[in-house]
Amino acid sequence: MEGGRGGKRWRFATPNLAVAAAGERSIQRYLLQLHACLDEHGPRPVIPLSHGDPSSSACFRTAPEAEEAVAAAVRSGDYNGYSSPATSLPARRAVAEYLSCDLPYKLCTDDIFLTSGGTQAIEIVMSVFGQPGANILLPKPGYPKHEAHAVFHRMEVRLYDLVPERGWEINVEAVEALADENTVAIVITNPNNPCGNVYTYEHLSKIADTASKLGLLVIADEVYGHLVYGSTPFVPMGVFGETVPLAHSSSAWPTAMFSIVGGELSSR
Repeated sequence: MEGGRGGKRWRFATPNLAVAAAGERSIQRYLLQLHACLDEHGPRPVIPLSHGDPSSSACFRTAPEAEEAVAAAVRSGDYNGYSSPATSLPARRAVAEYLSCDLPYKLCTDDIFLTSGGTQAIEIVMSVFGQPGANILLPKPGYPKHEAHAVFHRMEVRLYDLVPERGWEINVEAVEALADENTVAIVITNPNNPCGNVYTYEHLSKIADTASKLGLLVIADEVYGHLVYGSTPFVPMGVFGETVPLAHSSSAWPTAMFSIVGGELSSR
């Protein structure tokens, strides 16, 4: 970048190669190009297939009780400053109790991390495991932000296939072939984005057994856990927390609840 008087060279101009590499995994610029061609006031309605936030729809409105609780907290003046582990303790305790309802064991407050949406949850866990030489297994097709954040933190990305003939289940045999001594984790998305499938208990159990055999952490993206259609019930990956260490993210827009089971999330 050249600019200023006399063609002065600015010191902040050197590009961040990690950001550039992560940007190659983003579809944002393509979405912006498509939206630029649309006439939102035209005669035909526009269905945003790239929009994954159900709270924008009237049928998924936030419960009035939750809205009143937020308003009361704001009016109290007790929560208008920076949060700390002490001030977030009641929230983490409530989340631990809530998530424990679907698990065969009890979570504690130390298992819970509160983040600003699922994107920050992805960023945090990828930053912990991002180190030279490490690789991570991601689904194909999958959510682009997982890959972008992994690449930004200099991890090698290895993509495993979802098999359409099997209802978009994970090709477990391919996972075993991809993993090596430098593989740190496998990401699964259930209910799946973008395929829309819901994994059965039996398939999740097979994934947990495979990850345990390979010595991998399972990162379960479950932000759509309570938006399941069809006859297959949603089973949280946390059910298998005694089989394999796992980190799972569920969401209550705009806050994500991130729990760590069977191990510590540590940058050391």
